[in-house]
Amino acid sequence: MLKRTKILIFIAAILLLVVDRTSAQGLPSTGKNPITIPKKPIIFDLASIDTSVDPCVDFYRYACGNWINNNPLPPDQTRWRRVSELQQRNDYLLYVDLKTAAASPKTPLQKKYGDYFAACMNEDLADRLGSKPLEPELHVIDAWSDKSKLGDLLGKLDVQFGQSLFFYLGSGQDEKDSTKQIAVIEQGGFSLPTRDYYLNQDARSKTIREEYVHHVTKMFQLLGDSSETAATEADRVMTVETALAAGSVPNQVLFDPAKRYNIETIAQLQNLAPQIDWKAFLAAEHAGTLVSVNVESPEFLQALNRLLAASDVPTLKSYMRWHVVHTFAGALGRSFADEKYKFFAATLQGQKEQAPLWKRCTTATDRALGEAVGQDWVAQNFPPTAKASMESLVAALKKALQEEIQGLDWMSDSTKAEAEAKLAALRIKIGHPEQWRDYSSINVRRNDAVANMQQWLIFEHRRDLDKIGRPVADDEWYNSPSAVNALTTFSRNESVFYAGMLQPPFFSEQIDPAVNFGAIGAVIGHEMTHGFDTVGSKFDAKGNVRMWWAPEDKARFDEQTACLVRQYSEFTVADGVKVNGKLTAGENTADNGGLRIAYRALMDTISNNPPETRRDGYTWAQRFFIGFAQSRCQNQTEQSARMLAKTDPHSPENWRVNGTLQNFDEFGKAFSCKRGQPMMPLNTCRVW
Repeated sequence: MLKRTKILIFIAAILLLVVDRTSAQGLPSTGKNPITIPKKPIIFDLASIDTSVDPCVDFYRYACGNWINNNPLPPDQTRWRRVSELQQRNDYLLYVDLKTAAASPKTPLQKKYGDYFAACMNEDLADRLGSKPLEPELHVIDAWSDKSKLGDLLGKLDVQFGQSLFFYLGSGQDEKDSTKQIAVIEQGGFSLPTRDYYLNQDARSKTIREEYVHHVTKMFQLLGDSSETAATEADRVMTVETALAAGSVPNQVLFDPAKRYNIETIAQLQNLAPQIDWKAFLAAEHAGTLVSVNVESPEFLQALNRLLAASDVPTLKSYMRWHVVHTFAGALGRSFADEKYKFFAATLQGQKEQAPLWKRCTTATDRALGEAVGQDWVAQNFPPTAKASMESLVAALKKALQEEIQGLDWMSDSTKAEAEAKLAALRIKIGHPEQWRDYSSINVRRNDAVANMQQWLIFEHRRDLDKIGRPVADDEWYNSPSAVNALTTFSRNESVFYAGMLQPPFFSEQIDPAVNFGAIGAVIGHEMTHGFDTVGSKFDAKGNVRMWWAPEDKARFDEQTACLVRQYSEFTVADGVKVNGKLTAGENTADNGGLRIAYRALMDTISNNPPETRRDGYTWAQRFFIGFAQSRCQNQTEQSARMLAKTDPHSPENWRVNGTLQNFDEFGKAFSCKRGQPMMPLNTCRVW
């Protein structure tokens, strides 16, 4: 079941674009710095290779060293990767479309997303209005005084303003019957990235909490509170969010589908958290006919119930007011947006400058109306030939994974048959939806950025709830087409590759197969392997949670996975911080398996038509590994690295390269490494 993506608006950790030379008619100027059109990233860049580094000692530095030196972290970024280069160009092309649509739309759809962008860009109007656009929602909160009516209040805030508080009600596939979509309640309600930020007692965590309270105080002052009142309200917010964090279940625990599958009737839900009138809440959500719901974290709802029982109305109001201003701060003018940037980007992640407004508005418009903007973007930037080439790569990778499964010496024939059936049933989506999302119910105003955001949040929430009880839609996409992303959904048994990613440095129709298989091929293999990782392995071919393994095979799988956990837990992220091997186990499994099957697919592809021995001085095997590594070159702030070590299920990019290659002997052979060197260690791990 996919977890809902948290909607954090304009937090300023947005990918680098550059600034425009001119402004569209009717739009404010984007600044005095001239724009330079981002160059298309290079796939297999010889200039990025640092030949002073021994590839058998640190291959990541060998393949990426000069890229790292020549691409310092932009001041408005906390993390700059090859992915960022590509997303920068994609977003620039989106920006051009948005600016044109805002000035002279040619279709009703262009008028809609052009007006959304224009409203976001009107910073002068936002400055004049300040927090006034929030007054209707804040008035509803201020008028509330009866704790027994909290359920009704929470439902109305969700339906009328798109504001989910304390938890989130949505939909998800039933993980024991993937043909059904059911209601789900997810834990949430705190603003710092993870529960650890509230609970850890190290000096840095304490400092961050102090800075956070100071930030919340400032935001209340911007809403008009006195300094004394604002400080009191901020302390209340910290008290509530700390209790929510303490009662929440760590994400790595929720990775286990058995832990997050807890079907409760509405009567049982009422007994679980009696401080909320659940019937009133569901009625306000227009979901009053529900008879049951999957509570992903019963422990969290019990903790929430204790919190609500112990909290007075003023404390809960302060918490609600905070989340309103936190959600919409980016659309309330410079003072609110700047204050949010100072804490969530500068303090928390080490970002040096806030991204210019037009970058934030491009991202915000794409996030809200992605399949509207994406229709025009795809027509210009994703030719049919690219999809055809990807389909060939996918077929080769599927064949390679099947051969890998057949050749496993630790898996019995009965389990292999189940694994092969799951692979055969895997659905692949490439590029973009065939049926575009209908945004006709969203009413966009050219002069009201906050109302537009609320309309989007309301639309998405209603669209989510309306799935409950309906058949699963095969053409559901979770990102806009221009996203540099790929994903796998276990309950759907599908992998999705977005058009935005099917370009250099990941894929090119002009490059040799070795590089394509090393770059995008490893990504394809990664997503396919996810279906057989620590979580995906619990789902069968139909997307149902079922033990399809023979017991002895599952025991061997767990042993192999434990090897990866131990290996990656020794890798250093920053001073005093190691990779969380358990948190990253699924992604590490997919990285290792994806590389292995991509290499096998390449060898199968060229076996009948051997290429020339070398190109650019490198063998085809070497070009494969360089293409793999160069797709992950990165610069990053230390603060960002520390934060992601707690929150990101992926390992840092250098370990996604070196850790994976250390486990693959074909790499050592390709670069004539000796057993015992860092990149060809004595002890290695393998799952798939």
